[in-house]
This record gives sequence, C-alpha cells and structure tokens, in this order.
Amino acid sequence: MTSPTLGDNPFAAASTLPYGLPDFSAIHTEHFRPAFDAGLAQQRAEWEAIATDPQAPTLANTLEALEVSGRLLARALTVFYTLVSSAGTDEIREIEAEYAPKLSEHRDALYLDRRIFARLESLTDAATQAGPETDWLLRTHLKNFVRAGIRLDPEQQDRLRALNGELTSLETEFSQRVVRGMEAAAVTVTDPAQLDGLAPDAVSALAQAATDRDAEGYLITLQLPTPQAVVGQSPNRDLRRRVFEASTGRGTGTDPDSDTRRVILDLARKRAERARLLGYAHHAAYVAEDGTAATTEAVNEMLGRLAGPAVRNARAEAGDLQSALAADEPGAELAPWDWSLYADRVRQQRFAFDEGELRPYLELERVVTDGVFFAANAIYGLEFTERTDLTGYADGVRVFEVREADGTALGLFVADYYAREGKRGGAWMHNLVDQSDLLGLPPVVVNNLNVTRPAAGEPTLLTWDEVITAFHEFGHALHGLFSRVRYPSLSGTNVPRDFVEYPSQVNEMWAWHPTVLANFARHHRTSEPLDAATLDQLRASQAYGEGFATTEYLAAALLDQAWHQITPEEVPDDVAGVEAFEAAALERAGVAYPLVPPRYRSTYFNHTFGGGYDAGYYSYIWSEVLDADTVDWFAEEAAKDGDGGLNRAAGDTFRAKLLSRGHAQDPLQSYRDLRGRDAVIDPLLKRRGLGE
Repeated sequence: MTSPTLGDNPFAAASTLPYGLPDFSAIHTEHFRPAFDAGLAQQRAEWEAIATDPQAPTLANTLEALEVSGRLLARALTVFYTLVSSAGTDEIREIEAEYAPKLSEHRDALYLDRRIFARLESLTDAATQAGPETDWLLRTHLKNFVRAGIRLDPEQQDRLRALNGELTSLETEFSQRVVRGMEAAAVTVTDPAQLDGLAPDAVSALAQAATDRDAEGYLITLQLPTPQAVVGQSPNRDLRRRVFEASTGRGTGTDPDSDTRRVILDLARKRAERARLLGYAHHAAYVAEDGTAATTEAVNEMLGRLAGPAVRNARAEAGDLQSALAADEPGAELAPWDWSLYADRVRQQRFAFDEGELRPYLELERVVTDGVFFAANAIYGLEFTERTDLTGYADGVRVFEVREADGTALGLFVADYYAREGKRGGAWMHNLVDQSDLLGLPPVVVNNLNVTRPAAGEPTLLTWDEVITAFHEFGHALHGLFSRVRYPSLSGTNVPRDFVEYPSQVNEMWAWHPTVLANFARHHRTSEPLDAATLDQLRASQAYGEGFATTEYLAAALLDQAWHQITPEEVPDDVAGVEAFEAAALERAGVAYPLVPPRYRSTYFNHTFGGGYDAGYYSYIWSEVLDADTVDWFAEEAAKDGDGGLNRAAGDTFRAKLLSRGHAQDPLQSYRDLRGRDAVIDPLLKRRGLGE
C-alpha cells in the first residue's frame, strides 16, 4: 500500500527491487522522520479500525489484520535500525534518541488497548479450528498483551507507559555511549617498534585504521568484548597492557561522553520497578518466563552447575601460562593481558600448533565462498550468486541471491563483514525482510562481522575465531532464509532469546568438518591447502582453553543475572557503586577470578544494557545444550550412511523439522520433532571439559 502523504519518499511504497530489498541508493537520512510520522499514524489508524470494527471478531478482521498492520513503519524502521547498527552517524543517533520514546508509546498503544485484547480473546475456538500455527499465534498475542500490562488498572498503566518510555531512551543512550566509548578508547601507536612481532598484514591494517580516522601512526580500534585480538598477538607486554586497560576501562568515567554508569543504575532500577508492577519478583523472572527456560531457578541451576568446574579448569590453565611467561620474563606474575598470548604459546607447545600460522590460509573470500557457502550447498543444496546489480547500505556490503538445488528462488543474503566508523562492535544477523506466506514475502537476511579492512591490495586474513563467527552468523541466516511460516511475527529468528542462538551454534560444526575445512583453508597466494598435520593439530587443540572461554562467558552471564535479580531498593545509589556491585556479584557467583575478567564488563555490556539480551545473556549456554546434542545427532545420521557427516538427508530433516518452523510452535516441540526427545546436557559437559 502506498502512503499518499509521503510523495516520492522511498518508504511510501514497498520496494520494487528483487525480493523486496530496500532501495538503499534512494534512501537518505531526511526520509526517516516523515516516514516514521506517517507510519506511526497509519498503524494507529489500522489498530483503531480493528478495535472499532462493527463486525464480530474474526481471524481475518482481527488477528490477521493485526499481523499485516504497520507495513510502512516496518519498512522504515528496518532500514533505520540497520544503519543505526552498521553505519551510524551523529544525525542517525539523534533521530534514534528522538523516536525511541515515541516507539515505546506506540507499542503501549496496542498492548494496553482493552478493545483489541477482548476481540482476540473471543477468537480462541476459531484459532484452534484454523490449525496449530494460527492457534499458537493467537496464544502468543494474548500472552504478550498480559505481559505488557493489559490487566493493570489505569493508574498502574500510566506508570508503566512512563517506565517503558524512559527505559527505551536509556537503552538507546547506553548503546550510543558504548559506540562512543569504543571510538574514544582506540589505542594510538606512534613507534612502529612497538608493533614488532605482529604479522605484516595486521600492521598494515592498523596503519589503514589510522588513515581512515585521520590519525597519526597506527590505530588499534576496539571490538565490543573485553578480549582484543592484538592482546593475543603482540609480544610487547606494555602494549598488551595498554590495550587491555583501554578495553576494560570503557564506560567508567575516563571519558565523560561515554560514561555509562549512571545509565546502568537507572536501567536496573526502572527494569526492577516495571517487573514489580507487572507482578514479578524481578526483571530476570519476567524475562525467563518468556523463554524456554521459563524460570530463573532453572537459569541459576545451570549457570551454577557450570561455574565451579569452569573456574577450576581456568586455574589449571593459568598454571601452565605462568610457567610459559616465566620462561620469557623470570619473576613476572601472570596478568590478564598475558593470557591470550601465552595460551597460544602453550597450545603451540602442547599440540605443535601455532594459530598465527593459520592466517595466510584463512582469506575472507575463500572462507565465505569455499567454506560457508560450500557447506550450505553440501548440507542443504543451496546455490549462491552475487548480485552486483543490487547495492547495500555502505561500501563493502555485498548482496547474494540464494536458490534451491532445483533453481527455485529462496531469498537474498546480504554480507557486511568489515568494520567501519559508526558500526557497533561484534557480529550479528538481522532481517531486512521477514518471510511470510500471508504477505507473500521471501526472506532477505543480513550478516554483520567486524573484520578490520586491510590496506589497499592486501588480502583480508582472518583469525580462527573470526572463521567460527562467520559460520555462526550464517547459522542465523539459514534460520531466516529457511523460514516457511504464514505469519510474519512468527518468522525465522523471531523465537525466544534462549533458543535463537541454537541453530547458529550448530552451524559452527561445519567449519571443523574435514571436507569443508580442506576446501577453504588454502594459502591466499599459492592456493596450497593447509597440510594434514596442521589440520589434525587444529582439531586436537580445539578443546584447549575451555576453562578460560567458559569462565569469561559465565562471568558475563552471571553478572547479567545479578543486575536483574534485584529489587529497585537494592540498586546502588551512586555511580561509584557500579564496580563494587560487579565485584560482589562475581564473588558471590564463584567466578571472581581476576586473570579471567568477564567477556563484557557492566560498563560496555551492550547485550544487557543496550537491550535485546537483558537478563538473557545466559541464552548462549542454554542454547548450546541443544547445539551439542544436535551435533551428536548429525554424527549419528552420518554413521548410518557412512558419508562422513555432510549428510544431505540429515540437513533436509533439520531444515524441515526445525529451521523452517520459526516460532510457529513451541520451539522445544520443534526440537523434540527432530531429536525424538528432550535435549540432554551430557554432550555439552563433554565438549567443554566440565564432566564431573
């Protein structure tokens, strides 16, 4: 439907490009405000028409009308938040802050509308008769209305509206401060001798980063998590310390414009107040109820079961690292900025394996084409063709058409792999178009990484962690591409937080598969394959360091829970209390190990304070239970056919029973449909070396 009020605004009508890809070449910042205003007004009018329809409620005039409402607003917001995350500017951030409370108020206008809720309640029998997906959709909507406060009295709803608006603004402010903090904390190196020992391509990339920001010398830009690549690569201990301290000091007041402590306290207090208003003990209980975990008791039990063994393993690893450090610097005490470098040294000694030697064999283009795409072709029959006629939203963004083995069009895959100024750190997937049979929409999905762009003419060489990240994010992409549901709100990755990471974690397994690995791990100049001995050493070394990896993750997950399992009165009063609260929470949880800081400290924990994974960071390990059990399932299926694991039949089964289902039913039922039972934790304990 075209909006007559917008004229030639590119959001006025649906894109006419293939698969509905937004026409980024026609979209400019000045288009967003009028599109938002028109979109908000249009959807309010659509909701009012549903609420006041004189006809008796039906699935078509109420439930499905709700699903298809707001298309103009959805088009504009999808593109806008793509730019917020991947190509943010000061003007974009200003618009984000301006509209955050308006969007919160808009959401409340629906979920606190008793007229629409009553119409939905009357459709229970009709939805049941219509089939399982429609029945599930209705029950999901009704649950969302209740969780949003529909049963509160008018005075309570007024307070809820105020809290929702304030929280949305605070989450936006936190995210923007985190981005500024990453930029402000970048480490400048003027003496090239300090970079001795780094790979030549890494040094040239640091020089390019300085050039990109009009800085002198070399610039070490930061990624979102605590660990930074240079800390694991540089033999210069002082440089490692500088980068580590820059990373862990973000948001603590050294740079006032990126100090996040006041925002953290306000968020924790207001989230706790909202949870109490809605009848929950704390915010974490509110979040868990909407996931597959269901209760914070279940979350706490799992995290607590893993914490002790993880820290014990980390302490054992530290003993080995201390010995390695002492060989270089007698009398030196192991520090957190030594860990990654000496873990690699010990790995080399123990497995005759140097991860740094992998980089020439891990060139981005080959990893994607001959690794990620190759595996998807082998397991699911997908074919990928780059569409150079279709443009992305920033320099370096590429668009690929995805087709089935028989040539049937499936959707588009948009690849945005390089870091740039204004792009938030980390890696993620999101949709530009949600698949929906009701709307006749195919999926358009995006993967984002933050690989440092090399100097002109140089190859983009990856670390092994970056390779795993590329496979991981493509697992999310497959979840979106394979979606085959009727309703857009149930499409693809629109599943509970503690389930969404599961398919992406499963896809990581293919990076390790001998056939896939041998196909992409080739020298970027000679195309020589990585020799078999090194491949064997890589596989043998994969379990080393799980003590560190599990401890740093659990520390962040437990910290997230600590901030959200408190009442408003228990939130510290002063910004100085943020670090004290963090230290006490880690100590209480048994993960206060100074040599292994949390993967995210509170002050730059964007997952939890920027919104999206608040009280839900546990989801990664929760999902990994399903992942590890599914990897065993693939192995069992491969053993039946003796095909070494690239089992097309198993892939088709995984796709049909789980990846295609989105949130059209209970996700754990999809898992049971695949596995024939509930998941068991034993494969995860074995993988992470946490068996008792």
